[in-house]
Amino acid sequence: MTVVVICAGGPEELLMNFKPHKEKGNLIYIGADRGSIHLLTKGITPDHIVGDFDSVNQKEWTTLRERVSSIEKLPVEKDETDTEAAVRHAVEYKPEKLILTGVTGGRIDHFLSALHLMLRVQKRFPRMEVLIRDQGNEMHFLFPGVHQLTSNSYKYISFFSFGEVVEDVTLRGFKYEIEHECIKQGMTKFTSNEFASDVCTISFSSGICLVIRGTDV
Repeated sequence: MTVVVICAGGPEELLMNFKPHKEKGNLIYIGADRGSIHLLTKGITPDHIVGDFDSVNQKEWTTLRERVSSIEKLPVEKDETDTEAAVRHAVEYKPEKLILTGVTGGRIDHFLSALHLMLRVQKRFPRMEVLIRDQGNEMHFLFPGVHQLTSNSYKYISFFSFGEVVEDVTLRGFKYEIEHECIKQGMTKFTSNEFASDVCTISFSSGICLVIRGTDV
């Protein structure tokens, strides 16, 4: 399975844990602007880096040019973020899974931009698993249908509507089960659920559901 990890330039202390991925084959790392330096700091040489690199100093830029063989330097004034440019390159690998990190914390507008970008990519490539991860959270979108979710290291799981009502929601296998209810914007009822079995099920008939897994860090 091909997995692409994009590291953007968010706060380094909030980055996902890279260790579980380092030993896996067919893993591709892309640095978006300062995320390229983050990867080198974590002992990872990016396969490709992209951005205007306005957030790196001259010494860091020299290091990047010495260490990374594939560099795409963009103008400062452009119509896409560095993260979007990284995603554009990432999908060329046709990965089964795409993970974004370094997009939470720091500037809220950058996070919201990445969140909407994730949704756009997920709509375009419905068979691709698209995730945002940081030190203690994982986010992804679900579309109408029946979905099996497997428990992992994240203790809590929450469900939110994104742009429209999520209708006819049924949760099975969770600590708090529900049947044929709706998730409306502004509702907190579906926050901080927990897995009661190894594999749980969510089904719904319409809408877009934002799933956030989290743990206390």
